Amino acid sequence: MIATLAGGVGGAKLAHGLAGCLAPEDLSVVVNTADDFEIYGLRVCPDLDTVMYTLAGIANPATGWGVAGDSFFALEMLRAYGEDTWFQIGDKDFATDILRTRMLAEGHTLTEATRALCVGVGVAPALLPMCDQPVATMIQTVDGELDFQEYFVRQHHEPTVTDVRYRDIEAARPTKPVLAALAAAEAIVFCPSNPIVSIRPILAVPGMLDALRASAAPKVAVSPIVAGSALRGPADRMLESLGHEVSAHGIAELYAGLVQGLVIDEADAALAAPIRSLGMEVLVTPTVMRNDADRQTLAGAVLGFAASLRENAR
Repeated sequence: MIATLAGGVGGAKLAHGLAGCLAPEDLSVVVNTADDFEIYGLRVCPDLDTVMYTLAGIANPATGWGVAGDSFFALEMLRAYGEDTWFQIGDKDFATDILRTRMLAEGHTLTEATRALCVGVGVAPALLPMCDQPVATMIQTVDGELDFQEYFVRQHHEPTVTDVRYRDIEAARPTKPVLAALAAAEAIVFCPSNPIVSIRPILAVPGMLDALRASAAPKVAVSPIVAGSALRGPADRMLESLGHEVSAHGIAELYAGLVQGLVIDEADAALAAPIRSLGMEVLVTPTVMRNDADRQTLAGAVLGFAASLRENAR
């Protein structure tokens, strides 16, 4: 069984590739929920939905998020009523949020609600929220603190980030399904997601690092930085403003002591030796996922790399 840590479009793409290489029961995807928030009276879980729609094969290919071919009549009506519709939710996406909000109000956990939604769209691998308690990524900027979605969507991730905190993280705990997935995993994959706002919130859940370190499974990360830049989103600018090196080597420094192997793109082959000096094995391979074939090819390479690390550790 393979467990992954994921968030955002990059994480969703690799999870989709892994799903193409594995039987459904052999894949668990632990997803960041610290960018969840409430709007229009609904509980919205952007990372969970992005991964779910991608695994279901219905994600909007132009954006990577939302549902392909969705309409926006509900949003247009909200705008007519005078609502500030800065956060774009399509009609089919609204249906997801309506049902999730109802299930949570009825007393179901986020894990239970996510499982029910996955059944509805035909997603068979285990899609697991990192925790059931609400957690919020808060972005400190030169102009003050912003909720993550305010920073990322409303302000187009333009403000300079000076710090990041995860509100209410101290009350969160990994769920039993997450702990079980990590304990049973033959390999744990850190997807090419933003390390600060997608992966670190997962790691910040009290008890999560202990569970990861207790696992004997090889841990492999895929760098989201290629040739000194993020493929999408603000990861590169965020890393720079927070004082981290914007490179695959910088990603290795963030994960040093936790992962045993790092997958980097061919464009960063010269960084393999410096990364190895940090105590990590390195796989150099194409990591840019332009289509479904690229996703599955990268997933196969990651699985093979993890298998070699597992074999070498015996």
